[in-house]
Amino acid sequence: MEKHHYHSPVGWLEITATNDAVTTLHLVAQPDNPLRSSHKTITQCCKELDEYFVGKRRNFEVKVKLQGTDFQQKVWEKLQQIPYGKTISYATLAQDAGHPKAYRAAGSANGKNPVAIIVPCHRVIASDGTLGGYAYGLNVKKALLDLEK
Repeated sequence: MEKHHYHSPVGWLEITATNDAVTTLHLVAQPDNPLRSSHKTITQCCKELDEYFVGKRRNFEVKVKLQGTDFQQKVWEKLQQIPYGKTISYATLAQDAGHPKAYRAAGSANGKNPVAIIVPCHRVIASDGTLGGYAYGLNVKKALLDLEK
């Protein structure tokens, strides 16, 4: 496993990758000594993040490897199908994952997404149009959604 710290417009991101896939990407406090890696998967991930944050990339191509329950896997698969600049509700996410009454469980799975931004959990909002929640705070969620408008 390789780790790298990436400074993004929404804060520091820690990327973890195997030889062929990103396994985690999450927001962290500013590191005292940022980790740097020239690992090919991390290099590709950083290039794609650079492009995303300047509005040149709408879809990520870097491979991800997500570990979770069968239900979480279904939810995360559906997250990856939400188009850039679009949002869906937690209820729609649950329905799309094959469990229409499990919107709270879908929200929980959404919150446990190990690869933020690339697997766009920020694109899920409440049925009433409000932002709902976000593991990294609503200000980060709003910034990502605003970037995609």
